[in-house]
Amino acid sequence: MTSLITKRIRTADRLWPALILALLAGCAGAPPAPVPEQEPAVAPEVAAEPVAVEPPQMPSSRWDAVFSSARSALAGFDWMQAEQTLAALEPPLNANETGRRDYLLARAAFLRGDLARVERLLQGIPDAEVARALLLQRDDFARQIAASAGRWLESARIGVRQLGQGAGDTILQREIWRDLNRLREADLAAALNQADAPDWRGWLQLALLNATAGSVAELQTGLQQWRREHPEHAAAAPLPGGLEFLAEALQPLQKVALLLPFGGPLEPAARAVRDGYLAHHYAARARGGASHEVAFVDTDEFPSAVAAYQHAVANRADLVIGPLSKEGVTELGQLNQRPVPVLALNRIDQPVKQDVSALVQLSLAPEDDAARIAELAFGQGARRALVLRPAGARGARLEEVLRQRWQALGGSIATTASYSSPEAYSDQIKHALNLGASEQRARDIRSMLAANIEFTARRRQDIDVVFLLAGTPAEARSLKPLLAFHYAGTLPVYATSSIYGGLPDPRNRDLSGARLVELPWLLGSNPSLRVAIAAGGTGSDDFSRLNALGADAWLLQARFAQLQGGADTLIRGSTGLLRLDPGLRILREPELATFDGSELTRP
Repeated sequence: MTSLITKRIRTADRLWPALILALLAGCAGAPPAPVPEQEPAVAPEVAAEPVAVEPPQMPSSRWDAVFSSARSALAGFDWMQAEQTLAALEPPLNANETGRRDYLLARAAFLRGDLARVERLLQGIPDAEVARALLLQRDDFARQIAASAGRWLESARIGVRQLGQGAGDTILQREIWRDLNRLREADLAAALNQADAPDWRGWLQLALLNATAGSVAELQTGLQQWRREHPEHAAAAPLPGGLEFLAEALQPLQKVALLLPFGGPLEPAARAVRDGYLAHHYAARARGGASHEVAFVDTDEFPSAVAAYQHAVANRADLVIGPLSKEGVTELGQLNQRPVPVLALNRIDQPVKQDVSALVQLSLAPEDDAARIAELAFGQGARRALVLRPAGARGARLEEVLRQRWQALGGSIATTASYSSPEAYSDQIKHALNLGASEQRARDIRSMLAANIEFTARRRQDIDVVFLLAGTPAEARSLKPLLAFHYAGTLPVYATSSIYGGLPDPRNRDLSGARLVELPWLLGSNPSLRVAIAAGGTGSDDFSRLNALGADAWLLQARFAQLQGGADTLIRGSTGLLRLDPGLRILREPELATFDGSELTRP
């Protein structure tokens, strides 16, 4: 296995050497390999392999300088300057020049959130009369818009049509695969039933196989069969999402140790993680898999996480899952001798030594929620935001993550309202919406006219979305109605999963209309595992998200070799769509949900 994987790494993922070597050491049971000093340890989101196809060139024009200037303005998110620049174009314009103008105007319209104009402009670019380079740019932009708006099937279909036409196939394949894995199994099956083009059917069949395979062995069998049926398919070599590293027989795990605190304040959380892990473990065993031994190591019985880890290694564990605390993860992250790979159950900010066996970090970090709601709101056309957050370090941290992602997309924060107590909710929202200024104008008019005139306060009009970073459901249920009370009830509200307690609650009617991101586990995925936990009498609805974390710990353990896919890695998990960053942190993409009355529904 080692030589085969090493060969594939050299041809498919040269930009992730430290990551790959660390994972390889744990996956194949080999000793940790040294990291070549000449190779970078961190990879950008690009592929190492050159693509033979050269992108077509745009025909020259007397207006090239204008087009170039408009592109530069758009790169800096200055849509107004881009539109003003393009206004300098004078007729007559040929078809290519008109198409280039409309394409750039569409990009400007997207930056300001006018999605209807974007669609009109792109549809107006004729297929038969313009250069292929322009059509490629148009289609790539249309694909990105569809993906950001949640039209993932459409985005993937456009991407498949683009393959082989330009120089970005490796990135394009990654994005096609991500779009398909955002779809539910039923949606994939329905699309497959209607698919006619062979290449498109192949992508859908592969995605459906990945979504429905009950075990790694079943997936391996399916991948081999799919490859026999699609030997020339674009996704066949290598398989996407890191599946290439699961396609062949793997050396099975013999013993897995879970480092969890079965005493003290973290005990309920630890038991919830354990229950989720065991539910997945016993379900796999019932299907004829999961033959490895599982050992639970109580970290409270050891002076440090390092001591608990060393105990697990001494008892022949070939993978360690845990610890649960940030302090424990930090300790293991700085360990110079780490002979066995670790799947930690928390995320830390400090860099981790990865020149020994890998330390992968899986967590329910709320930062993933904050980044995702920024993406979802931007895809729906929102551009200027009001942020509502609790005062303190947690609220500030989430706002910073949200702000960075929002501004990177091209959005702006109009204002932030932070609150420290329920008594401050109304005043902070009122101040953020500039209602005080509106009320003062009314008082001035009354004074000037010496009459008692009718008056309705008017909030500021430069906000088109509210990001609600409330720390608890109770906070959210108080804040959301106040937006309506202060004349902002029509603004879309996007929130993190912390506004939902995990259980149906009639009081959630106060959240009606709010959009949030939530774990697939709480939106209906893996119902058999949830039933098994409930039937065992060990589960608790208060810790259902941690059940999902435990279930994903088992899933990642089973697919640990898949992480060698580096930036391409993509795994459908109970806590979200899972991918890997260069620091070996698992990043989650949770799903969109909406409160319809008091009920949480998937759109």
